[in-house]
Formats: sequence, C-alpha cells, structure tokens
Amino acid sequence: MSEVPHSSAASHPVAAEVQAPDAVAIGPVRIVRLSRGAAIQRLLETIATRRRERIAFANAHGILLAMDEPVFADTLSRFLVLNDGIGAEIGARVLAGKGFPDNLNGTDFIPALLDKAPAGTRLYLLGAKPEIVERAADRFAANHANIDVCGWRDGYFADKDEPAVAAGINAARPDILLVAMGNPKQEFLIDRLFDHLDVPLAIGVGALFDFTAGEVVRAPSLLRRTGLEWVFRFLQEPRRLGKRYTSGVIRYLWKIALLKLRGRGGA
Repeated sequence: MSEVPHSSAASHPVAAEVQAPDAVAIGPVRIVRLSRGAAIQRLLETIATRRRERIAFANAHGILLAMDEPVFADTLSRFLVLNDGIGAEIGARVLAGKGFPDNLNGTDFIPALLDKAPAGTRLYLLGAKPEIVERAADRFAANHANIDVCGWRDGYFADKDEPAVAAGINAARPDILLVAMGNPKQEFLIDRLFDHLDVPLAIGVGALFDFTAGEVVRAPSLLRRTGLEWVFRFLQEPRRLGKRYTSGVIRYLWKIALLKLRGRGGA
C-alpha cells in the first residue's frame, strides 16, 4: 500500500492542522476541530504509518450520554472524537465561541475517506443484522473499487465470543474496522477489543450499514450539509427516536446552558 505523501507543516496549513488539531470541550467530551480534508488526511496517515487510533463521532445524543454516564465519558477520552451535526456545533459555539470547520457526520465522512484511500486498502465490517452487513459489504465493494472488503460479521454475539471476534478480524488483516452498533455500545466494544486488534483504524459508525445497504433512506443533501439530518430521521422513525429528539434535545441544551453559566467547557 502506498504511503500518504508527507508535507512540511510550515508550507501546508492542512498539515499543521493535522499534526496539532485544535479542540473544543463540550462537557466531558473533547472534540477536535478538523476540516473534512484534514481529518481524512490524518486517518490516511494513521493507516500509512500503522499507528493505531479509535475514532468516534459526537452528536448531541452521544455528548448527552457522556454527560450522564462517566464510564462512557472515560471511554471517549481514549478516542479521537469528530463532530457530527448541529448539536455539537451549537455546543461548541456556546461554550468556546467557535464552531467546527465542517460537519463531519460519519455517514458522509466514511465514504469520503474510502474514496481517498490508496488502492488495496482493506476494510472489515462489524455490526448490524447478518443480511444488512452482507449487503453493505457488497455496496462498499461496488462503490469503492480501491477498497478490498476483506471480511464482515454481524453484531449479534455474546460477550464470551469477543476473543473469537477479535481473532477473526485480525485474520482478515484490515486497515480499517467499521463498527456499527450505535453508541455507546460500539465505542465500548472498540475500547474492549482495541488492545487485542492489529488494525490501524477502529471507527464507530452508528447506522452507516443500514444506510449503505438501503435499509434506511438518507436525508436530502441540504439537511445533511446543515447538520439537520436528525429532523428527517425523526420523521422517519418517530416512535424509536421521539424521546432522543424531544426531551433529549431539551436536556442537552439545558446542560449546555448550565456549563456556560458555570464557566465550564470550551477550549
């Protein structure tokens, strides 16, 4: 696999951004401020150099979970956390006086990352129902000719099976592991398995496999670009997502306001 070309930080602003990214703390969650291009470059450099990173995407729901559950907040402290959606943007602007360069929602970011990956980059999928992850694997292979989908496994297994799951992933020799189980389950699993995995990137991707397989319809691009995809998803699944997007949003905004009043959070 070819390495990502290295440039001096002095002559390339994106390189400086990649090497020492600014960050915003929203409560207990530290979210890096990277443009889409810089975030992709950083992850490709991680693959090329065989460094290892856990990656998470933080939306309002995930940040609220971390505020409520110290164990989840502690887990996220070991991840490179990228911003996802309008909730993270609001939190950053209120607490730090600055937003994020781009909305890095995982469902758009991961395909963009795969598009830029060198030919032969190996991808493993973990999560979702058996028929969905298999269909998603086929779609990834069809949509990204440069990617070798080297294996997949559904997300229905017991805790006692985790050593075998890790062994199966390592046997496939992936460069990128995508874990689609929703948060906080996917981040907890990545964290438990990480020291037993030989993979540069382990990324929690939520409902990505459902979207990729065509099981769930994506929001129009305008809503995605403006961080309002949650509105479309709420209208699609009001029963399942109603609490998250009504009382959850109110609680999140209230906690952000309290942090601001107490002078906590921010840079």
